[in-house]
Amino acid sequence: MPHHIEAWRLFHEKRGLPYDEMGFFVATAGRANAEILRTLVPGHSADDYLAMADEKEALYREIAMHDLELIAGYEALRAAARERGLKLAICTASTPENMQLAFGRFGLDAQVDTVVSPADGLPAKPAPDIFLEAARRIGVKPEECIVFEDAPLGVEGARRGGMQAVALTTSLPESEFRSFDNVLAIVQDFNAIDVDALLRDAHKKETSHA
Repeated sequence: MPHHIEAWRLFHEKRGLPYDEMGFFVATAGRANAEILRTLVPGHSADDYLAMADEKEALYREIAMHDLELIAGYEALRAAARERGLKLAICTASTPENMQLAFGRFGLDAQVDTVVSPADGLPAKPAPDIFLEAARRIGVKPEECIVFEDAPLGVEGARRGGMQAVALTTSLPESEFRSFDNVLAIVQDFNAIDVDALLRDAHKKETSHA
């Protein structure tokens, strides 16, 4: 996500727009570009917004292609989940071109059971549709899902879908996630997660809300 933050900074700078990095990220991370741009630079045509979105995403790819990395602990977490027979899905607001950059480098699409994005015709976060579609595809009830998110709008989308979440402070401080009642844990990266303990906590919370 830091690469997206930098891409938006450059986009603002080019147009002479003021940029509050944290405020902008909290308000927009997970939303569709067209929705963000209609608020940021109102009064343009749909084609203009598409061109602006393409420009911003090109900036992202130019930055990310040099030092894109997985969040620390991802591979161990994925292995632990698979050892326990858990299903995995990627739910992203990324464009197909951005997904291809990450998938081509890390093979993420081959490591999960499904990938869901607005390219499937679904609204972006905080709408829960992407998460609910992923749950449907992998055959898991929403209340049995755990969503890993680094953006408040993503955590809110999980909440609206009846799902619990783990918040990652890779881009924002812990304080931005404390108000959500569906957050099981707030962690710096995946190394901080004990899968068995997380599943126990999720089960306890699910049972208490039953």
